[in-house]
Amino acid sequence: MARPLRVQFAGARYHVIDRGNYRQPLFATSGAAHAFAKVLDEAALRYGWRLHAHALIPNHFHLALETPDPNLAEGMHWMLGTFASRFNRFRQEQGHLFQGRYQARPVEDDGHLVRLIDYIHLNPVRAGLVTVERLADFRWSSFRSFVRGPRPVWLTATTLLEHLGLADSVAGWSRYHAGLAELVADPLRLASGDELVTHGWAIGSPTWRAKLAAEFLLLDDPGIAGKERRAAKEARWQSELRFALEEAGKAARDIAADPRGAAWKVAVAEHLRRQAGAPYRWIADVLNMGCASSVRVYVSKKINM
Repeated sequence: MARPLRVQFAGARYHVIDRGNYRQPLFATSGAAHAFAKVLDEAALRYGWRLHAHALIPNHFHLALETPDPNLAEGMHWMLGTFASRFNRFRQEQGHLFQGRYQARPVEDDGHLVRLIDYIHLNPVRAGLVTVERLADFRWSSFRSFVRGPRPVWLTATTLLEHLGLADSVAGWSRYHAGLAELVADPLRLASGDELVTHGWAIGSPTWRAKLAAEFLLLDDPGIAGKERRAAKEARWQSELRFALEEAGKAARDIAADPRGAAWKVAVAEHLRRQAGAPYRWIADVLNMGCASSVRVYVSKKINM
């Protein structure tokens, strides 16, 4: 599961999803769906969001959402809270509408974003609400807005069309629609794309996910797989190593040339332990300081000086 309150940065793109409490339908009526669409419009304008795709299914919603400013948590809190308040007031009810906290998976690049857009646009087909041939008839989806309009100012097709080399025209959207139909006709290819955007805490390459986890200190997050967590930790150790070497005025050649117990190496080792929790074995290897026990002794002496 993603950790939406912790991974926020300018220009971030996310797959945002939330479900009705106990999987109860939220948008079973056109009135409820229209009310959510109105709140989404207000939130996008209020927080400067850009949406690349969206779809409302009876018991959940999907958004491919971009935040030019790092305000996902603030905006989602306002949007979901406002919708719940209006929904309950209209129906004279109380209680939670949504199933816990929303999920927000960060998205790496345009290629992954386009796969996500396809996934969202085909969600009504998966749910049995419409056939792929009649996809533009489904009212509560960005696909209809792109093809038939109206298109809100915050809904953008630029990334999708540029990535696929299509024009924003009747012919361009017809070709895109045909591509979606081809996906539906190829279950293995469709499942492969679905797997990419529905599993894991972020949508992207292992290297990018590790870097992101290290940057946002998600190293002990149970939602991150063991290998990825290790890679994230190493990314953070490397980042702290570069910083410490720069502060010491040293480079890779100095690591090989200077003695194992050089004062600057001990200072860097102590920094890596204190700031990043890097293991002694790793520090010994990257700083050419011998064995892990030697590094432990060097660092212990420095701390106790």
